[in-house]
Amino acid sequence: MSSNEVHVLAHQSWTSENLCVESFHEHIPYFTSRWDALCPYIDVNEDLLRMAKKPFIVYAVPPESPYGVPITDHYGLVDVSSQDFWSDEYRQHKFKKLDKAFKRFQVTERLIPGRTLTIDDVASMGQEHFDAYEIHEKEIAGFVDYVRNLDVLLIQVHAENGDLVLTDVSIILPERDQVYGSFCQWNLDYKNRSPGIYACLLVSRWAAKHGYRFYNLGPIGDYPYKSLFVTDREPIYAIALTDPNHPLAQDPTSPLHTDFDPSTWNQVLREPMEEEEPQCLAHSNE
Repeated sequence: MSSNEVHVLAHQSWTSENLCVESFHEHIPYFTSRWDALCPYIDVNEDLLRMAKKPFIVYAVPPESPYGVPITDHYGLVDVSSQDFWSDEYRQHKFKKLDKAFKRFQVTERLIPGRTLTIDDVASMGQEHFDAYEIHEKEIAGFVDYVRNLDVLLIQVHAENGDLVLTDVSIILPERDQVYGSFCQWNLDYKNRSPGIYACLLVSRWAAKHGYRFYNLGPIGDYPYKSLFVTDREPIYAIALTDPNHPLAQDPTSPLHTDFDPSTWNQVLREPMEEEEPQCLAHSNE
C-alpha cells in the first residue's frame, strides 16, 4: 500500500502518512485520528484500523456503525425544536441574563462552504483555543478535510469598543438534523459575562431558526456548564487498540482506563444490542 494513496470514507479522507496524530497522556505517547479534536462521528473501516499506529484511540464512532464500544462519556444534544426547551422557566431566566449582559454587543453570523476554508482560515478563527488545548495543526487539517462537502457556521460577537469577544465555529450535519459545536474561542477580558455559554445560546437559536432539530454540544463529561442546555444524551462509541503491556495501558489514570473498561480494549466490532435512542433528561437547576 502506497503511503500517499488516498482513502475516502464518509466525510473523511486520509493517507497512511497523515491519518494519525501523536497525543500524550502525561509523557506517554499514543495516537488519535486527524479528526479527533474538532470533528464528530468519525467513521472507521478495516483499512483505517489496520493503518493506524498503536496505541490508537478513535472516539465518536457513529452510533449506527457496527464498530466501537460505548465509553463513559456522552454527547450532549439540545433539542432546539422543542417548545419545552425554550419555555423552561429556569432556562428563560438564564437566557434573559445573558441577553442583558450582551445587549450592546454586535453579533454576526456567516454560513461558509467548508470547501473554501484553508488551514490558515481556521487557525485565524481559533489559534488561541488550539494553543490552549494543544490541538495540533494536523487536527486543524483534519477539520478542513472533514468539512470539504459541508457548511460551517461562524458566529462572532464584538464589543462596542471593537473587541472580538468570541468566535464560535460549528459544523452543519444535514443528514443528522444537527449543528455540531466544533470549537469556541473567547476573550478572557469578558469572562464575567460568560461568553462561552452565550455562544451556546446563539447557536441554539440559529439552529432552531433554520429548521434543525439538535445542536450537538459535543462530549459533556468534563463540562458541567453544558447542563443548562442538554435535553438528550447520546452514547459515544470508541475503539482502543493497544498492547496490554504498553505504558499507557499500565497507567490507571490514562484514557484507556478513564474512558474504557479494560475488557473492551482491542474490541473492534460492537456486540449485538438493541439500538439505543438518545436519552431524554429531566431538567435540573443545579
